[in-house]
Amino acid sequence: MSSAWARKVNIFVRARYNHWFDGMALLHQFRMEKGTVTYRSRFLQSDTYKANSAGDRIVISEFGTLALPDPCKNIFERFMSRFEPPVMTDNTNVNFVQYKGDYYMSTETNFMNKVDIETLGRMEKVDWSKFIAVNGATAHPHYDPDGTAYNMGNTYGPRGTCYNIIRVPPEKTEPGETIHGAQVLCSIASTENMKPSYYHSFGMTENYIIFIEQPLKMKLWKMVTSKIRGKAFADAISWEPQYNTRFHVVDKHTGETLPGVYYSNPFITYHQINAFEDQGCIVIDLCCQDDGRSLEVYHLQNLRKTGEGLDQLYNSVAKSFPRRFVLPLDVSVDAPKGRNLSPLSYSSASAVKQGDGKIWCSPENLHQEDLVEEGGIEFPQINYGRFNGKKYNFFYGCGFRHLVGDSLIKVDVVNKTLTVWREDGFYPSEPIFVPAPGADEEDGGVILSVVITPKQSESNFLLVLDAKNLVELGRAEVPVQMPYGFHGTFVPI
Repeated sequence: MSSAWARKVNIFVRARYNHWFDGMALLHQFRMEKGTVTYRSRFLQSDTYKANSAGDRIVISEFGTLALPDPCKNIFERFMSRFEPPVMTDNTNVNFVQYKGDYYMSTETNFMNKVDIETLGRMEKVDWSKFIAVNGATAHPHYDPDGTAYNMGNTYGPRGTCYNIIRVPPEKTEPGETIHGAQVLCSIASTENMKPSYYHSFGMTENYIIFIEQPLKMKLWKMVTSKIRGKAFADAISWEPQYNTRFHVVDKHTGETLPGVYYSNPFITYHQINAFEDQGCIVIDLCCQDDGRSLEVYHLQNLRKTGEGLDQLYNSVAKSFPRRFVLPLDVSVDAPKGRNLSPLSYSSASAVKQGDGKIWCSPENLHQEDLVEEGGIEFPQINYGRFNGKKYNFFYGCGFRHLVGDSLIKVDVVNKTLTVWREDGFYPSEPIFVPAPGADEEDGGVILSVVITPKQSESNFLLVLDAKNLVELGRAEVPVQMPYGFHGTFVPI
């Protein structure tokens, strides 16, 4: 084989990923001990990573990238391979989550990877469907104070599609357990069997789970035929604003779905901020967008644009802003129609009973014009350990004056004021709140964020900010290339 032909074959084999969500999971660890910070990173040794490495190409399809047939096969074999069942990726590249004291890398498929939090090595691959009848779970579970975990996952079958609320017990009963004992607490039928809603997270208060069925639809027939059609899974997700957004409320203790039917104008949310109960209502705060086509923007061909083309792309993206919804829990049949049923004097969010008995929810904006100038906010975090499911004052997130976060923002949801950290040419990741030992105040602690830069003369670094005022307390520079990441966690040692 000539060297020129070999180069052509090698270029063909080494296909590129198409979407920001598709890269192989790279784990990062900053260890802070006795005034010293050390750093390590490691690719997750998933089966997908190993298969791609062995094949020297993309073997397993991801969200926005369809794996091409093996070029070493003949034309007939490559054609027939389109009819083989797709292999589900175990490239769990979204979040660190915890079940029964163990840490897992998770995404939204049915697989998680248990990892050693010290070495970042993979210990075990765990399949949700081996324990419970779900086809995947979110990468954003919630936790009770005792460690009980809650999550959501879908079931697809001949009887229709269901959204399932999952509960995982807090402790192991035997050594070596993973998610043993997981159970479906409640199943909610999808409004449309073949077009269930996509969701990335959900809300939880002390007594209730809040699931938001939004008009970002997953067309199952397109997913099933994606390989035959030569399309990635992302092609099967569509924004359909002719549908309204619906809130489902489930009692955590009984598994019963409350009878109230709550609707609002179409919007999409990826991350809930917090939810709590007050005066017979659920208050839920969300980062909301009015256009659900943002997933399309993060194809890498878009992110490689420069100059005017990149500006046009950014201006076309729906920005995410914090909103508060109020859901009155006990709405009697005699409740007056056409009136706001919310008793909360501190919120302008309304819940109005319609003639058909449904409750129409209009939100309160938890921001002023200055957040618009910051490009909106995403990746919200709170003092979770003390204020999840409780009335709270503050949350933290990334501002998006660019396609990736370029600032850290503290939002006071009571006074609707902002505090901002920004340094030109640097891009911070999701802020992680770490409480100070013995702190009584909600914002008593620090914010950790991994900050990257394309500047060759500058280093990436771990940033430490005072959570009260976002004043910099320190940074630990890392002289290696790092990608912009999604989610992380703080583990006390």
